[in-house]
Amino acid sequence: MIRQSDILCISSIDWDFIWQGHQEIMSTLAERGQRVLFVENTGVRAPRARDLPRVRQRFRNWWRGTKGFRQERPNLFVYSPLLLPLPYSRAARAINRFLLAGALRRWMRATGFYRPIVWTFLPTPIALDVIADIDPLLTIYYCIDDLAASSPGARRIASSEARLFERADLVFVTSEKLRERAARISRHVHLFPFGVNFERFDRVRHAGDPPPADLGALKRPVVGYLGGLHQWVDQELVVGVAKRMPDVTFALVGPAQIDVSALERCPNVRLLGQRPHGAVPAYVKGFDVGIVPYRVAEYTLNVYPTKLNEYLVMGVPVVATDLPEIRRFNAQHGELVEVAADPEAFSTAIRRALNDSAPPDVERRVAAAHQNSWHSRIAAMNLLIDEALERRAASSQRWDETLRRVYRETRTHAAQILVAIVALFLLVFYTNVVWWTAAPLRVTAQPAAADAIVVFAGGVGESGKAGGGTQERVQRAVDAYHAGYAPHVIFSSGYLYSFPEAESMRSVALQQGVPPAAIVLEQRSTDTYQNVRFVDQILRDHGWRSVLLVTSPYHMRRALLVWHKVAPDVRVIPTPPPKSQFYDHSWGASLEQVRAIAHEYLAIIGYWSRGWI
Repeated sequence: MIRQSDILCISSIDWDFIWQGHQEIMSTLAERGQRVLFVENTGVRAPRARDLPRVRQRFRNWWRGTKGFRQERPNLFVYSPLLLPLPYSRAARAINRFLLAGALRRWMRATGFYRPIVWTFLPTPIALDVIADIDPLLTIYYCIDDLAASSPGARRIASSEARLFERADLVFVTSEKLRERAARISRHVHLFPFGVNFERFDRVRHAGDPPPADLGALKRPVVGYLGGLHQWVDQELVVGVAKRMPDVTFALVGPAQIDVSALERCPNVRLLGQRPHGAVPAYVKGFDVGIVPYRVAEYTLNVYPTKLNEYLVMGVPVVATDLPEIRRFNAQHGELVEVAADPEAFSTAIRRALNDSAPPDVERRVAAAHQNSWHSRIAAMNLLIDEALERRAASSQRWDETLRRVYRETRTHAAQILVAIVALFLLVFYTNVVWWTAAPLRVTAQPAAADAIVVFAGGVGESGKAGGGTQERVQRAVDAYHAGYAPHVIFSSGYLYSFPEAESMRSVALQQGVPPAAIVLEQRSTDTYQNVRFVDQILRDHGWRSVLLVTSPYHMRRALLVWHKVAPDVRVIPTPPPKSQFYDHSWGASLEQVRAIAHEYLAIIGYWSRGWI
């Protein structure tokens, strides 16, 4: 039993994903009295289009908690962080570190969750940042996969994983190849393949309940697969075996994570989809043979199939492809698993396995699974953790080490704040983020014939200076007038600096050939709401109900919202200047532009709160 310490788990999967060792270990520790915070997957690569359902689920998970935190069961809490999905971008990493570390510290203060043991399944840069920020009592890295080989986008994880191997107090691995790789860097590596909840499966094995209805309805014999249908499942192999065994039903229990149309076309293959965690033992019990049809690739050479012990605990014979961990399992437990490399050999092995359920064989399988139970795995892990805690306690009793740690924490926090400020500065002023944010404000349409051209003057709105943006708006109105789109121009502004702004606009228009009789002035308005109200009254007085609206490109959204609220019967055609000097940019933004765009969003919120839009 680990000494009473809190556990911060940095997971490589989400809590509601397929139940694996992550949830098994953490729920077991919570049941034994440890407080656990389970941080859901922060990613090892940038998301793709196929990840959109998971992104939506992350937003839902965040929303159903309190600022992303929720309690799943006694002593076990789950955090669903919202971060920038760019795990290897330096700017994104600085922002994510600021967001994640801040959220964790606030939650830890609220719950009295101080100096926990960090147990991470992720070796990403952000995981290293969290470990540095938390200053844990102990750091454990459970390396369960060769993540760098999982996808091209994850290859950059290798350098941060090497640093984690070096810094972790304990490294647990699930396969011999992972142990060999970790041992080149760390002196504290221990082999712990994923286990099985023996007690829960064994209770179902001895119960007399029938198999689940969907499985029980299938023609027997049933060859089963349990787990996600991911890129490492050899679909070509499964299809080839199914065609050679038309009298056998192949039941695949788990979510489809890639295109499985090849499997769906096989008449004797049934995709049952993901099933609740509590129902899994009953499905395995209903298999006549369990299969592990993984492709042999760089990634799977490091994989220990969790489903192996889940099949064996039910006494079900197993056929698998030629993976190193399957060979090591057979060497340890006496050739319990049939190994085959191609459809013909796999079919033959399944035929043999279907006739291999004598009681002594069943008992050998169950006994092997018992040796690989989570109960024995976690007990062995706890002994190593207690020893590491004792070593850490003995070395940390010196006051000078504690003082140095406090100074390190202070420097780290100051550096985090500085990095976050610099990253935010670069993001705002040296990328197009500001203009992506401003895009929804800009509205334009093809000019069309209307009763009048309405110009809302700039005042000090967008530039912060008197008359800012007025010239380009007047020019746009004059051009529209000369193009014959409308016979009248209304200049709306109650702003006064050297002399009334509306009169200034009128003078410019007169100089460019707009006749005095075509110009109408509105000089009482001091904001957009009044612009619309007073101009609408002018339109009603003249019987005009359609206008070309000229205003700043990024003021147009607010102006239209007010029109729709105040005078919905007026047809408004948004006609901003085609090129606005104030909003001209190639990359990045000025402080003046950032302030103006922020002002527009705040103004929209303010107008909404007043009921003006």
